[in-house]
Amino acid sequence: MVALNWVQKTYKDLTKDELYKILKLRVEVFVVEQECPYPEVDGRDEECTHIWLEENGQLYAYCRIVPPETEEDHYAIGRVIVSKEKRGQGYAKELMERAIMFLRDEWKVEQIWLHGQEYLRGFYRAFGFREVTDVYLEDNIPHVDMLLELE
Repeated sequence: MVALNWVQKTYKDLTKDELYKILKLRVEVFVVEQECPYPEVDGRDEECTHIWLEENGQLYAYCRIVPPETEEDHYAIGRVIVSKEKRGQGYAKELMERAIMFLRDEWKVEQIWLHGQEYLRGFYRAFGFREVTDVYLEDNIPHVDMLLELE
């Protein structure tokens, strides 16, 4: 039995193979599985911290920590994803816990934002996020912006 391994790296520390696997998983789920052609490679990865779960070099869960672009912007958790074969096994919960802990403990942020798909509102609420916008369509998929205020 091979152990699952959590990895956390900045963009500059990613290998080419790791970046390829990250982008491949994101496109497989967000573009192909969800049938949503949109610009997945958005120019923000270089400034993000990337967190993922792997086993034998295979990527199974991923998110990125996105720093603010402007002074009015906020830290965010983005591109939260679990591969089809690992869904329902608690990896998304552990991924979110790791991302929140990183932002709270390493970057000492007071607020975390996320831009989530509407059907996952309950999942994000379980971590303390609350909705701060009405549901809106983005790329033909219902989304909602949510905020977690840390103490």
